[in-house]
Amino acid sequence: MKKLIVFTGAGISAESGIKTFRDKDGLWEQYRIEDVATPEAWERNPAYVQEFYNFRRKQLLEVKPNAAHLALVELEKKYDVQIITQNIDDLHERAGSQKVLHLHGELLKSRSSIHKDHIYPIQGWELKMGEVCELGSQLRPHIVWFGELVPEMENAANITSHADVFICIGTSLNVYPAAGLISLTPDGIPKYLVDPGTIDQHHLKGIEHLHNKATEGVPELVALLMKDENI
Repeated sequence: MKKLIVFTGAGISAESGIKTFRDKDGLWEQYRIEDVATPEAWERNPAYVQEFYNFRRKQLLEVKPNAAHLALVELEKKYDVQIITQNIDDLHERAGSQKVLHLHGELLKSRSSIHKDHIYPIQGWELKMGEVCELGSQLRPHIVWFGELVPEMENAANITSHADVFICIGTSLNVYPAAGLISLTPDGIPKYLVDPGTIDQHHLKGIEHLHNKATEGVPELVALLMKDENI
């Protein structure tokens, strides 16, 4: 069974109703990065940071996987599918995908603010100040903030280097880590990009670009891959 790697970004979740950060009317227009998504913000005002992520968690629990998430599950009938996502939601898992690697953490989990390996599921949408890990440290969102290392990046790079097919969805290839990961794919393998945006032609060499939003382009691509006897 061939290994198919899917790299997803904010565009796939946006179609389920989750606000992205960088788009017009996105979250960064309402919140400053420095106030909600850095270790320094947590040190200054942890209650405000908790409030921000509680709001996002509540929103997540009100939305559902879309046609793109569901279509990717179909690929598991023919391929060994590994999803690598920049997204912190659980929509891939709820759709039924079996192997999902989260680069930037998971919104429905908390971790100790001191002991980083102590990670816990969050029941419901609210994580409160005063909730602590088993060693007594305040729980924080299990999110990789700006200025923090991405601990799963090495794992993602290793997975990508063994791909037989690579698909990028809902993120441009103009910025890292997307640009970096696709450069690690083996030479000559089929590579696809599903994104309506304009992409730097330097990164498009050898890539088939479907200029569609995820809910349209992904089901179309999945149908082709399921029929293709050469892959």
